[in-house]
Amino acid sequence: MEHRYLGNSGLKISEITYGNWLTHGSQVENDIATTCVHAALDAGISTFDTADVYANTVAEQVLGDALKGERRESLEIFTKVYFPTGPKGHNDTGLSRKHIMESINGSLRRLGTDHVDLYQAHRYDYETPLEETMQAFADVVRAGKALYIGVSEWRAEEIRAAHTLAQDLGIQLISNQPQYNMLWRVIDAEVVPTCQELGLSQIVWSPIAQGVLTGKYRPGQPLPEGSRATDAKGGADMIARYLDDETLTAVAKLEPIAADLGLTMAQLAIAWVLANDNVAAALVGASRPEQVESNAAASGVRLDAEVLARIDEALGDLPVTDPAETKSPETRIV
Repeated sequence: MEHRYLGNSGLKISEITYGNWLTHGSQVENDIATTCVHAALDAGISTFDTADVYANTVAEQVLGDALKGERRESLEIFTKVYFPTGPKGHNDTGLSRKHIMESINGSLRRLGTDHVDLYQAHRYDYETPLEETMQAFADVVRAGKALYIGVSEWRAEEIRAAHTLAQDLGIQLISNQPQYNMLWRVIDAEVVPTCQELGLSQIVWSPIAQGVLTGKYRPGQPLPEGSRATDAKGGADMIARYLDDETLTAVAKLEPIAADLGLTMAQLAIAWVLANDNVAAALVGASRPEQVESNAAASGVRLDAEVLARIDEALGDLPVTDPAETKSPETRIV
């Protein structure tokens, strides 16, 4: 497992990072989730990403339990705040000082640690002054409850404004966590250049496009039973955008590229996002330990310019590139 610096900081994280969105506390049983976490550790993954909203706080608890007994200094644990949690009352959401301060305490309790390495704003909050949010984050850092600050799915101009405030407050804003894969490239035009300028890295989610880039979904064929596309608990709606025959036909053209390199389709997809110099890590989840082992094998794979060109040719104009597709809710979700 190779490691990369996260932003313009001295923190190194595993370039394959284990995430537990849509799995822990919902799609998979706790004992299987624990087995997957241990498989990640065995594969050399040291970085684990979660959020308080995942399974309404249960995912944090499951991850914390799975990591019990591990040397804390050898791990990088990330979580996030913004979306509604608990009973979802009027202050149980957003990036107000109240919600941030209460949420970090809850996250630390569930994760079984006195600090997280990275605390991330899960979305931009248009109903709270950015100054209030960044001051609260600064106080979290000064209290020793988080070492660094990050954001997720923020636009370039929002990242720039937050970076300026972070500098004024003497804290380090070092990362953004966007969706990014061969089919979804909306960060390339504005977010990546801005982050390169300011010293932030990307920690990307959905590098295999919810499983579409594994090649298991075939044009004109029924959806595989037990796959994310048939999961009514949260997976099906996210993957639906990729399940048209045009997209699946194009994805099938990637199979010979992966075969020529001796890679699985998923490994090719993960290696593709890691080919972007601004990407520090690809977030992978799993419902079985063997998935973790296979995905982790993408670490260290480097794709040359010819391979990248073949991928672009196979996909044509299918990839979404419009920066406007990076969106946060206009009003808080309750």
